[in-house]
Amino acid sequence: MDFIELKNVFKVYKNGVSALADLNLTIKKGEFVFIIGQSGSGKSTLTKLLYREERPNRGEVYVGGINVAKLRNSNVYKLRRKIGVVFQDFKLLPKLTVYENVAYPLETYGMSRGEIREKVLVALERVGLKERMHSFPNELSGGEQQRVGLARAIVNEPKLIICDEPTGDLDPKLSREVMDFIDKINKELGSTIIMATHDKEIVNRMKKRVICLHDGVLISDKEGGAYIENEDN
Repeated sequence: MDFIELKNVFKVYKNGVSALADLNLTIKKGEFVFIIGQSGSGKSTLTKLLYREERPNRGEVYVGGINVAKLRNSNVYKLRRKIGVVFQDFKLLPKLTVYENVAYPLETYGMSRGEIREKVLVALERVGLKERMHSFPNELSGGEQQRVGLARAIVNEPKLIICDEPTGDLDPKLSREVMDFIDKINKELGSTIIMATHDKEIVNRMKKRVICLHDGVLISDKEGGAYIENEDN
C-alpha cells in the first residue's frame, strides 16, 4: 500500500527558483527512505510539501490517502499530529527541561497530565534518555540534544517521521548513534521515515532506499542504494 504519493508535482518559488519539476514518487507504509542531492536540489522542498509547510504550484501530494495540497489551513494541525519532524538544529526550548521539551507538543492537544507523562516516558526510553529528563538542553551533548528532538518527534507515535539533515551538526560517532535510534524506531513503531541528508557515510552504511534529486528532478531511485557522488552523471 502506498502511504505517500506525489503526482506530477511542480514547485516554483515567487523569486522564480524552480524547486521541483514534474516529480512522481510513491513510498510505502513503513519504508525508510533517504533523499539526497546537492544543495538546492529540492530535498527540503519535498519534505516541506509532506507536512504542508509548502504547497505545490501543480500536482498532487498524498499522505495516508489525504491530498495535503488541498487541505484547508484550518485542518493542517490534524495532519501534523500524525507527523513527527526532526530538524538539523534541534529546535529545543532552552528554558525547558528534556521532559518539558518532549511534552510540549502534547500539551497543545488537550491531553491529561497522566497521558502526557506516560507518552513522554516511553519516548525518552526509546531514545535512551529517560535518566536525563530533568536536564536542560545546555547540559546535553549534541547527540543527546538531537535524541531529545527525536523523542519529541515520536512522542505521539506518528505514522510519518520526516528528518531534515538530522546529523548535519554532529560528528561521525554521534551521527551513527542518532541514526541507530532512528532505525530502531522505524522497526519498533513501523513509522515511515523520510530523511533528507548530505551524510554519505550514513547513507552508505545503512543500505536503505535512496532517492536522488538534481535541480528538482528525480534522477535515481534505488533500493539498498548508496550516496551518488556526482549527481550530474
